Amino acid sequence: MTRAGDPIETDVAVIGSGIGGLTCAALLARSGLSVTVCESHITPGGAAHGFERDGYCFESGPSFFTGLSVEGSANPLAQLLAQLDERVECVSYDSWNFHLPEGLFVTGTDEDRFHAELARFVSDRAMEEWLRFEDRMKKPPAPEDLNKPFAWLVDQEIRDPFLRRFCDLDAFSLSGMDAGGTPLAEMHFMFKERFQASVDYPLGGSQAVVDALVRALEKHGGRLLLGTHVDSVIVEQGRAAGLALRRGGELRARRAVVSNATVWDTQKLIPAGAVPEAYRRESEAAPQCESILHLHLGIDAAGLSEELGIHHVVLESWDVTAPQNMCNICIPSTLDPSLAPSGRHVVHAYTAGNEPYEVWEGLHHKSDAYRDLKEERAQVLWRAMEKVIPDVRERTELALVGTPLTQERFLRRHRGTYGAAYRADEGRAFPGAATPLPGLFCCGDSNMPGVGVPAVVVSGMMAAGAVGS
Repeated sequence: MTRAGDPIETDVAVIGSGIGGLTCAALLARSGLSVTVCESHITPGGAAHGFERDGYCFESGPSFFTGLSVEGSANPLAQLLAQLDERVECVSYDSWNFHLPEGLFVTGTDEDRFHAELARFVSDRAMEEWLRFEDRMKKPPAPEDLNKPFAWLVDQEIRDPFLRRFCDLDAFSLSGMDAGGTPLAEMHFMFKERFQASVDYPLGGSQAVVDALVRALEKHGGRLLLGTHVDSVIVEQGRAAGLALRRGGELRARRAVVSNATVWDTQKLIPAGAVPEAYRRESEAAPQCESILHLHLGIDAAGLSEELGIHHVVLESWDVTAPQNMCNICIPSTLDPSLAPSGRHVVHAYTAGNEPYEVWEGLHHKSDAYRDLKEERAQVLWRAMEKVIPDVRERTELALVGTPLTQERFLRRHRGTYGAAYRADEGRAFPGAATPLPGLFCCGDSNMPGVGVPAVVVSGMMAAGAVGS
């Protein structure tokens, strides 16, 4: 029996139960190591966790998944689940909508349909440009080109203004950066998978993916400690040796500590002098994406079309990366009715990576100023929703607004950031799993290969490999 205040021992201690951290933890547990994950929140999943209000099951983050229902999928998450012998039941669909300044663009997994839709917006000559470009993007880049910016190839192949803007939109949707900032390797995967993989919604939402990873961790003897906030990394004899916990006690790590926190939050946990000062300064100055504004709705679905669709992207202008310019909308109850009460829809609308933290800085979450700013800043999401459901305000029975301060408070993310923003066109690559502190490794959206579910899964795999070696 472990007495209160006694150190808990484990081979590997993991900070945070985001998808990257759970990936690493589950793989290490499967390899035979004892693994303990410390999660500050009362629910696992980090940015992918779900929550329930009045019978509506909401998601806090990702809802777009590919290749989960296809055997032999190239998607890292699908490969991980297969490796862990876990399955997530999904509903597949084949189209989603972009509401562009020029009009509605219906995209999806049907290659001919996509090309026909694109041809409505550009000339025949521009389509020839695109088809050549698409063929080139589907081929693996040369090793020396992997970390070059996506814009490097766009500039070689694309002249049409609409197509160049469309490439920025593609890149921003994936990485939170434009074509200049996004590595060519990430975009190659998107182009290769665009028409080959299924598009799937996990029944139960993103929380179902999180639950599968938790099952994999626990069936191999791993532990998940919820409501367990980490105060600092314990360093002994120049090595990460465990974690000091806020409510007292220690978690001793015989082999390694893995941080799934952001690069900035990880630095706050490392004692002074434990890493070179140059590394600390570089980490603290790492470039970051902006934050996210969320609008969670429970609405009356009476009379709405059965063809409403699950996913919509609303672009107010072609200044793709501008604050509040791009809004994502997910209506998952169109595919999984269990997520909402009968006759209702659950909605998650959000500005991914384009909500400035500075607007919110210094406000108290219970103040009138904060309440008023939520009302004001959320209008862009209401306008986006009205593109999809014109009378959405009248239909709304429950409305919750999440802000960068919500992200910062509940997800423990520095300034509520969407993730790191190491720009490929500045020659900056995301760091790998190892750190200058022996025994400390990192994974998540501050690490290679970057932002997004497939990327953080790979980062978790890389961290597990680094610890295992």
